[in-house]
Formats: sequence, structure tokens, C-alpha cells
Amino acid sequence: MMNDVYEKFLKGSEEFIFAENKPEKSDIIFVPGNGYPQMAEKAAELFKKGMADWILPSGKYSVVNGKFSGVLEKSNVYDKEYGTEWEFLRDVLIKNGVPDQKILKEDQATFTYENAIYSRQVTDHAELEIERAILCCKSYHARRCLMYYQLLYPKTEFYVVPVNADGITRENWRKNEEGIDAVTGELSRIVKQFSLMLER
Repeated sequence: MMNDVYEKFLKGSEEFIFAENKPEKSDIIFVPGNGYPQMAEKAAELFKKGMADWILPSGKYSVVNGKFSGVLEKSNVYDKEYGTEWEFLRDVLIKNGVPDQKILKEDQATFTYENAIYSRQVTDHAELEIERAILCCKSYHARRCLMYYQLLYPKTEFYVVPVNADGITRENWRKNEEGIDAVTGELSRIVKQFSLMLER
């Protein structure tokens, strides 16, 4: 009996954290800042299929590190000196066939909530009406990303396209401590951050 309850709890947590939708034609693709190229590569793939007119990568660098901490995969392909996550993600997009003039710029954000806040400022400044948006993010980061962007774009319909960047997936996260820490860490951050924000 206890096993059933536990399994239901885990399944519910998994369904919640690993948000995912089939993407539809949208106005923009958002790529929250990081040092992995896979999310921007996926955004480029969707763009080339005609899924959106604009891509907005967002990010300065992690507030924890105080500088861009480097390319975390495929550094042989993306081998420039990058000052910000945005510079890195822009290079990934261009190398994957996205025209420079279709890439918007946000290079001030240092954590996920700021990615959403500053992205909203950019799209407002560009006078873009965002009715539908695709969000390309790390698989277990999907729900928190979505919740932040929904806060800033409450009237926008979002399609989450999660990407496996560091090996932690919906299928395997329970199999090792790293995956368990990643998912429970996301649950904890969502409860803590949104409780504090929404109570104000």
C-alpha cells in the first residue's frame, strides 16, 4: 500500500516537473541562459521549420559565478571567447543557420526569473505581440522556467520543448543521486521562490 502511495507521489512530481508540449507555430522562441548548446540548437531547428519569426536567447551569466562559466558541451564547435550566455547562445544559433537579424538580445539576466523579466522588456521595447511562444529549456528545469515566463506573459500560450542537456531525463532521474537531487531541487525551489513571491 505504501509503495503505491509513494509511486503515485513520484509520478505526480515527475509529471509536474517535466513539463512538455507539442510545439505549434508561435511568435517567438525563448531560450533561457545556460552554458549548454542543446537548447539553442533545438531552437534553431524549430526556427528553420518555420515555427517562429524570432528567437530570444537570454542571459548574462550565473549570479553565483559572477562570470560566464564556459561552454559545458561541444566546446570544440562553439570555441570563441564568450563574455555572456547571450553571446554564446547567439553563436550557437548563427552556426545552426539562424539569421542574425532574427535573434533578439537580452544579456543582463543572472537567474531564471530575470530571464523572464528582461525578455518581457525586450519584446515590449520591440513592440512584439506575443500570443504564442515556444520555450526551449533543460528537461527538469521546464516547469520552473514555464512558471516564470507565464508570470511575465500571462496572456501568452506557451509550448514547452524540453531538451536533454546533461543526461538527466524523465526516464532516468530516479536512477541516481544526481538526478534525484536535480528534480527534488527544482521542487524545492518552486515552492520556496513562488511562496515568497506570491505572498508579497
